[in-house]
Amino acid sequence: MKRISQSAERKLLLKMVDEGYASRAWHGPNLRGAIRGLNAKQASWRPSKKRHNIWEIVVHCAYWKYIVRRRILGEKKGSFPLKGSNWFHRPEEVTEPSWKRDRKLLADMHSSLAEAITGLEDSDLQKKPKGSIWSIRSTVYGIAMHDVYHAGQIQLLKRMMK
Repeated sequence: MKRISQSAERKLLLKMVDEGYASRAWHGPNLRGAIRGLNAKQASWRPSKKRHNIWEIVVHCAYWKYIVRRRILGEKKGSFPLKGSNWFHRPEEVTEPSWKRDRKLLADMHSSLAEAITGLEDSDLQKKPKGSIWSIRSTVYGIAMHDVYHAGQIQLLKRMMK
């Protein structure tokens, strides 16, 4: 098996993260594609009281992009734009501007993460961020898969709402 050069591996990691979020992929809709065309009312629909809606999944994904960026850069906690962690009750109000604001948050967190990955050194990939059992390489693979996983959930929720 031919070994991938480290710089080629960094490019591959970035490609995986971009495919899971926005770039065209063979596996079907990515995260951005799954929410394309949804309005605030659709995004706020939930299948039952104790289940997450699409809007909450979008903000959850934004949060985890932030967490991964913070971990791989060794940044301190506390700079995510919303109060809380992991799952955020959404929407505070069902309006198109508030839905647009949270979609922009997702896009901004993705851009910030991609920038952090681009800035990694070859030697960074095998390092484990402080307090983590996973290498930076594994963490970046994981966030790409996280987006695809939640894109699938969103596709199911869209079908359930019909």
